[in-house]
Amino acid sequence: MTGAPQPAVRLRAARDDEAGELTALALRSKGHWGYDQAFLAACADELRMEPGTMASRRVTVAEADGAVLGFSTLEGEAPQGTLGMLFVEPAAIGRGLGRLLYRHVLDRARELGFERLTIDADPHAEPFYLAMGARRIGEGPSGSIPGRVLPMLEARTG
Repeated sequence: MTGAPQPAVRLRAARDDEAGELTALALRSKGHWGYDQAFLAACADELRMEPGTMASRRVTVAEADGAVLGFSTLEGEAPQGTLGMLFVEPAAIGRGLGRLLYRHVLDRARELGFERLTIDADPHAEPFYLAMGARRIGEGPSGSIPGRVLPMLEARTG
């Protein structure tokens, strides 16, 4: 038995007028892991997308049927940069969008001359990144929660 066909997913550059929508998506996606409202409020500034930064942060949106289902950022300058954000709408988790966005970031990074990307991962997302080929290189402090430590990962583009 097969379900209804999934709409085609299209990757495109984010628009500045989507900053608020992407911020809300990031908070919903972070909340998927069961974090409480106080935790999410503490993360709000770090997860905020600002108009005027979409191009410089190289924000890519995954959309289907006009709905934004996820996004990623590729930040920094070659040869070493950062996969700054990768979030998927909770209802769309498990449909391959994270994999699609991750591979797109690596492909784009390679095209731009990046050799290595670091990822400060949420502990719940670390298994995803490891399954995608990233490797753990250490730990780093959370930018939002004092005393919280996050896995630091590395992805090679070649």
